[in-house]
Amino acid sequence: MSVKITDICIACGACIDECPVEAIVDDDNNPNDDGCYFVYNDKCVECVGHNDEPACATACPTEGCIVWDSIVDAQPHRDDVGEDKRTSHTPVVE
Repeated sequence: MSVKITDICIACGACIDECPVEAIVDDDNNPNDDGCYFVYNDKCVECVGHNDEPACATACPTEGCIVWDSIVDAQPHRDDVGEDKRTSHTPVVE
């Protein structure tokens, strides 16, 4: 699963600074060229293996700006990652 940034984004940049896998780009680098921040769903891992919850959503000051998108093939969903994988040294996503 990945996160999606909606059009109510205020472009504060808080999410970009918090993303551990650099999946979020600003409006200048958005491949859709629609003037909004953009999340590459093939890179987003919902912070599994990095944080207890998606850091972008935690950092975002705008309620409802960051929402969950559809499940992406080969990306784990937070609920499917057990405690054994969270505490092991084996990467969840390679």
